[in-house]
Amino acid sequence: MTSSGLSGGALERVVAQVRAAGDGVVSTLGPDGGPQAAYLTLAVTASGELVFDAREASRKVANVRRDPRVAVVVGGPGGTTLQLEGVADVPVGVDRERCAVAYGSTFPQFAASLADPGIVVVRVQVRWARWGDYRTSPPVVEDLVGGAG
Repeated sequence: MTSSGLSGGALERVVAQVRAAGDGVVSTLGPDGGPQAAYLTLAVTASGELVFDAREASRKVANVRRDPRVAVVVGGPGGTTLQLEGVADVPVGVDRERCAVAYGSTFPQFAASLADPGIVVVRVQVRWARWGDYRTSPPVVEDLVGGAG
């Protein structure tokens, strides 16, 4: 099992779904505890950590620094969805570089912005994941990690 909480087939499914979609909605908790959502480009490391970039001054980053709990939804239009919950941080050092490489290689058009000191890389370590395929009747819904959520 990786630091993201994913292993085996669950890890493969999460990595494949995030790489295929390349975007999703990330929800953080605002100062009053209410949800704040943003539609973002998303990359994923080989170990299943979600990665996105953000302005240091953004509410996303302030929220993550105050309360690291996040929820993410990937997919939808094609009939499959991936719901994730986890713990986010702004990695530094070797972890930041590894996550920046994953993001920059997925989105080369944004790679140069990662050198801007006003831009940070945010990593989400997955603690719960559920995959759903709504192209069939009945739909197939499978908890990948973390049990019922």
